[in-house]
Amino acid sequence: MFVCTGYAAKTSQSPVAPFTFERRDPGPSDVRIEILYCGVCHSDIHQARDEWHNTVYPCVPGHEIVGRVTAVGAEVEGFKPGDLAGVGCMVDSCRVCASCREGLEQYCEQGFVATYNGEDKHGRGITYGGYSRAIVVDQSFVLRIPPNLDLAAVAPLLCAGITTYSPLRHWKVGPGQRVGIVGLGGLGHMGVKFARAFGAQVVLFTTSKNKVEDGYRLGAHEVVLSKDPAAMAKEANRFDFILDAVAADHDINEYLGLLKRDGVLVQVGAPEKPLPVAVFSLIFKRRNFAGSLIGGIRETQEMLDFCGEHGVTSDIEMIRMDEINEAYERMIRSDVKYRFVIDMASLPSG
Repeated sequence: MFVCTGYAAKTSQSPVAPFTFERRDPGPSDVRIEILYCGVCHSDIHQARDEWHNTVYPCVPGHEIVGRVTAVGAEVEGFKPGDLAGVGCMVDSCRVCASCREGLEQYCEQGFVATYNGEDKHGRGITYGGYSRAIVVDQSFVLRIPPNLDLAAVAPLLCAGITTYSPLRHWKVGPGQRVGIVGLGGLGHMGVKFARAFGAQVVLFTTSKNKVEDGYRLGAHEVVLSKDPAAMAKEANRFDFILDAVAADHDINEYLGLLKRDGVLVQVGAPEKPLPVAVFSLIFKRRNFAGSLIGGIRETQEMLDFCGEHGVTSDIEMIRMDEINEAYERMIRSDVKYRFVIDMASLPSG
């Protein structure tokens, strides 16, 4: 065991604050990583504040982790000390169910082990995440980071990136298709970048006039203000695929009506309340309404390699560790373009 410093929420009402705990020493198949940067996901807020009613305290959030390998177990083959490495939303799974065998660990039939607030298979209780000095993870859940990319801007790819990349790849988005991205936030801005990189005609839908210019900068060919009924009406029956990245309550039927026959709308934003669906809109055009959850380890590595080849990273704002509570409040106000990343060099040593 070794002593590790980090930041944790100790109750649903308390701020995220300095916390000292123990990590396991690397076992035969483990990789120990010194964390250099950690992205801040909105789910960190949900967990820290027990908004999903499943948090075990103390809770050390963080599942967008980039760092440098400092030690490896005797059986580790793919990593060595000094390598750049990443850890996303999962640190283990059952590995034997049909989904795991297909490389779809995110759909593990026993439930994957979350990077934080998950049940630690090594008998340490609950997993602790990336708001910390170091992490130890089985090699099968560690990712290689392309060396040509800005490391801090890579961190959000481990959640926001793969969450948008996976459905675009699964539904074979590419040239000749008209693709809509709904919402320009942490997820949406990556959806725009990937859809453009895949060669699609990209249309961003946003409620904010002040995001129009950014939409074009990030790669959208067109930007539609979704509060404008006339503008929305012009887009009816024109889309092959729509990726909805909005987590707030909204009328999903407005976007289902934009799909062509056999078009697909995939929900990756997670609104708190159910979204009522007008079933006849699906029936008469054979439209598809689907969902998607992050990606497996193999696909996440594919995404990182793609980003290395095409120079794709997240737009970020760097913060110090002691600015995390202010960052949470700003995220709730959508006051970030488009992902906070913690510089872990700012973490107090003890």
